[in-house]
Amino acid sequence: MTSTTVRPAPVAPVPQQPARPQPRETRLRALDGLRLIAALMVAAYHYGGRGGEVTKAWGSSAKHQFPMLHGYFAYGCLGVQVFFVISGFVICMSGWGRPLKSFFASRASRLLPAYWAAILIVSAVFALPMVAYKALSPSDTLVNLTMLQQPLGVDRVLGVCWTLWAEIRFYALFALCVVLPGATRRRVILFCAGWTLAAAIAQGAKMPLLDIVLIPEYAPFFIGGVGLYLVHRDRRDVHAWGIVAVSFLIGQHYAVRGLRNASDPNAFAHRSSLGIVLVVAFGFIAVAAIALGWLNRVNWRWLTVAGALTYPFYLVHEHLGWVVIHALHIGLGLSSAVTFALTIASMLLLAWLLNRYVENRLTPRLRAALSGPR
Repeated sequence: MTSTTVRPAPVAPVPQQPARPQPRETRLRALDGLRLIAALMVAAYHYGGRGGEVTKAWGSSAKHQFPMLHGYFAYGCLGVQVFFVISGFVICMSGWGRPLKSFFASRASRLLPAYWAAILIVSAVFALPMVAYKALSPSDTLVNLTMLQQPLGVDRVLGVCWTLWAEIRFYALFALCVVLPGATRRRVILFCAGWTLAAAIAQGAKMPLLDIVLIPEYAPFFIGGVGLYLVHRDRRDVHAWGIVAVSFLIGQHYAVRGLRNASDPNAFAHRSSLGIVLVVAFGFIAVAAIALGWLNRVNWRWLTVAGALTYPFYLVHEHLGWVVIHALHIGLGLSSAVTFALTIASMLLLAWLLNRYVENRLTPRLRAALSGPR
């Protein structure tokens, strides 16, 4: 009798369920619009709310050019604080769930291409013989390409780049404390609480090293933005609201202390404590409204373009704006108002060119090079 081996019927492979993609944040176009508003605030300050080199461009004090508006333009410098609140929100959003290498590649590729182009353009324009402003030495210009000119004590090609030094330190703290170990709600809350306390200690200790690392003067704005992102994730998060409230209370103190000049007889334009507090409150409230979804209807596509232009506009508007103002107002004899409007428009056009021909081409390549395999 022949034995037969009974073989089990083949089991059909169980199809594997594709991994669910991680939910992606919907682009908050209102945040792009707020970025542009903050950039225009800073531009108004640089063109009509302060003295210094812009006086040479106008041929007289901007106070005489804008007798009714210069006092309001003086508050435009607080656009920087609004930027920092936005930055805290955006960095927490973009760094959540992202590995450190990807986070670094994203930040470097976002900042560097337009920054390098702005350094080269401003240096080239200032080197022209018909321009009244002096270019930096080649050595100092080269150092500026590293973004480390501020701690190295080197003169700046771009007047606004001091804010980038603050941003870089915030990125480093957030990367080490949140991105590297992995972002969680608990870890982000501890980061915000720990940084707030450490920054207060640094302020009291009056130690330069702690000031450099912990950025006490601007930390509340970054921390407030991070807290508002936690609110965006869960509007009922009491701890997140506490972070936002404490950050506003401390942030307005630093802003008033640093910018109020009502008692200074040499001040170009006086800023009141109340005015400063109101502008700081505007920054926090505007980002909070976006975080809570109150401005979701503000979803026009052109705001994405506006957000893309903000960074290159911010980089080039001050120093190149001086050149344009002088050419239009002194050279062509245009009125102050027309010169102001055309200077803003020309800087936005240059920002569009930088975004299209520099950022759109170099940013993806730099990101791929930095995030690719070793």
